[in-house]
Amino acid sequence: SSEVLEAIENVIQGVLQSLAQKKAPVLTVANRGDWRNIEFKDSVGLQMIPSYTTRQIRSDCPQSARRFALMLKILSMIYKMVQSNTYATKRDIYYSDTLLFGSQSVVDQIINDISCMLKIPRRSLHVLSSSKGFVAGNLIYTEEDGTKVNCTCSATVFTVPSNVQGIKNLTSHAKFILIVEKDATFQRLLDDDFFSKVSPCIMITGRGIPDLNTRLLVRKLWDSFQIPVFTLMDADPHGIEIMCVYKYGSVSMSFEAHHLAVPSVKWLGLLPSDLKRLNISKDALIPFTKQDENKLASIQKRPYIACQPLWKKELEIMAASKLKAEIQVLTSLSSDYLSRVYLPNKLQFGGWL
Repeated sequence: SSEVLEAIENVIQGVLQSLAQKKAPVLTVANRGDWRNIEFKDSVGLQMIPSYTTRQIRSDCPQSARRFALMLKILSMIYKMVQSNTYATKRDIYYSDTLLFGSQSVVDQIINDISCMLKIPRRSLHVLSSSKGFVAGNLIYTEEDGTKVNCTCSATVFTVPSNVQGIKNLTSHAKFILIVEKDATFQRLLDDDFFSKVSPCIMITGRGIPDLNTRLLVRKLWDSFQIPVFTLMDADPHGIEIMCVYKYGSVSMSFEAHHLAVPSVKWLGLLPSDLKRLNISKDALIPFTKQDENKLASIQKRPYIACQPLWKKELEIMAASKLKAEIQVLTSLSSDYLSRVYLPNKLQFGGWL
């Protein structure tokens, strides 16, 4: 905490020095969303280059003066929380003055900018985000407040903890971790009692694009147990994008890649090549939209696809067919095909990439 307080004090000192010299104070933040500031490293994922470009948030410029004031406001809130060892969610911060902040997304962006500017992970700033992800399966852990969580009781779903950093005493006999893209598929696998029938495993869903806590938990489980991590996604550009976030990280959070990305993630399904292999009827597939075409083209250009020849091949199959499929398409073969046939066969015969 002394490191966090010192980092904030340094920023404020810079502001005061500018004022003393009768200059307009400026805050310098990284261009987090710029691919030119990102390098790809196989063992880490997407990470920020040391000589990244920055932008200035000036206090004397009408376009950025408000942003400058909001950053100072949130810095002062973080400083107080770290000093008093209290925590707040991003939502709490927004609701402390909705008129001032204007929207939740403004608060979220500023907190990420501050985290990147101070080079301090968001959790150490005492800012939590409420989790939307779920976890189930062969896992027991203790939350920071001492609550013992036992996910092993089948059909029980637990929300991913909001302070993943604080969980301890993790125990599991799981043979693998299965990341499921969508809540509906996750619930279906639970209803079919999948994680105890095939072999003990831990199932996680970020319910679409994963939030920070879900990504932190996947990383923590991988660090703790060193077991394979598989993903089960829709065979569409959106599903592939989500899988890449788990495996390689995201551009906007690349400054935290070391804590978030899990480079060992494997693509279990649904593979574009599976659709042909399983003779899925063309009528059950969905034609691409223009948006799908653009997203797939942008994914194909990313630096990490070049070092994944098998993934590249699957993306080419998808691009050529211009068709996509949801995991639910497997119910056209039989209602429990996913949990009874598809996943057990894939896991037994190594059908992942």
